[in-house]
Amino acid sequence: MNGVGVGIGQRPVNRRQRAVKSLWIGIWLIYLSAPVTDLLHGGHSTGVRVLGWLGLAAFVTWYMLLVFRTGRGERNALVLGSLGVLAAQSALLALTLGREWLVLFVYVAIASGAALPLRLARWTIPAACALLTAVALAVPGGRAYLAGLLIPALLGGFAMTGVRELVRTTVALREARATVAQLAANEERLRLARDLHDLLGHSLSLITLKSELAGRMLPGRPDEAARQIADIEQVTRQALVDVREAVTGYRRPRLSAELAGARVALTTAGVLAELPAEPDLTGVGEAGETALAWALREAVTNVVRHSGARRCTVGLLRRQTLDGPMLELTVEDNGSGGPGVGHGNGLTGLGERLTKAGGTLEAGPLGPGFRLVARVPVAGTADVGSPA
Repeated sequence: MNGVGVGIGQRPVNRRQRAVKSLWIGIWLIYLSAPVTDLLHGGHSTGVRVLGWLGLAAFVTWYMLLVFRTGRGERNALVLGSLGVLAAQSALLALTLGREWLVLFVYVAIASGAALPLRLARWTIPAACALLTAVALAVPGGRAYLAGLLIPALLGGFAMTGVRELVRTTVALREARATVAQLAANEERLRLARDLHDLLGHSLSLITLKSELAGRMLPGRPDEAARQIADIEQVTRQALVDVREAVTGYRRPRLSAELAGARVALTTAGVLAELPAEPDLTGVGEAGETALAWALREAVTNVVRHSGARRCTVGLLRRQTLDGPMLELTVEDNGSGGPGVGHGNGLTGLGERLTKAGGTLEAGPLGPGFRLVARVPVAGTADVGSPA
């Protein structure tokens, strides 16, 4: 729940939530207008009025405390006792002051649904309705009020039970979601720790041993110590390469994510974007997907920064070429083609990346605009020539 609202079955955690919950509970006290009108215009004596006002104030106070404190961990026996007090007050006031006071039983039923779990409320709500019926039959004229109060008491009580369970389920789902996210983060940390240990454990142990050996050799055998130091340098460089490859693996871009990012970037830049839906990467290896993702990122970056284009079209097709089946990424725009002549560092590096993945890169002007085509090999020949 947020910092303002608080649901049924939840404890307010700050002053604002207490005020909101008090106001929400107090709104429904408007239906006590019948007892209030009876006290004001019912023709009772002064003593009866005073006792009636005291009884009504005690009922409202007990009801507010019961509903307001719901969710603070009270035992069910204490809640059942409180509901018994409310029911006894309702019966006493209705029997002594008249049928207008039968409405108090509706509050007893609603308090049952709000304060008790369903396994108990399914018994206490009908019990409150049964007591309402008995008292209505005993009060003069109460039978006329019975139909108008019995259904609201029954439906209102079970409605509050449903709301209570819904709120509790929502809270439980949010807590479970937070727990899953925390567990996923912990698992990722453990995986990273394991990978770094596997990558660096052996190398650092070897560096330590060779450093100690070189230190012992330095006074009398400087040539052998120099060889040990050269080995340390080689091991250190290899460890650095391994760490860089590991970090690159963690940060490997995904083609689907790059398509979503390209749509946002082009739209933000005021470029009309036409992009394919979720790509079918069946048969495409990780290296090929990574190369296409980098190609899309580089092409979209050039469109946004340099081309001045108003429209950009991205296509993704499977094609049969002389080199075998390929997944082809095409990025076309209607801009100026960018400044300068020849390929910049970005496209040069992109071509090298695609070559390592077994693919090719073609890029150049296309009338009023620029066109980039990146291809990576696909395992198998199914659905060649169809959109990916």
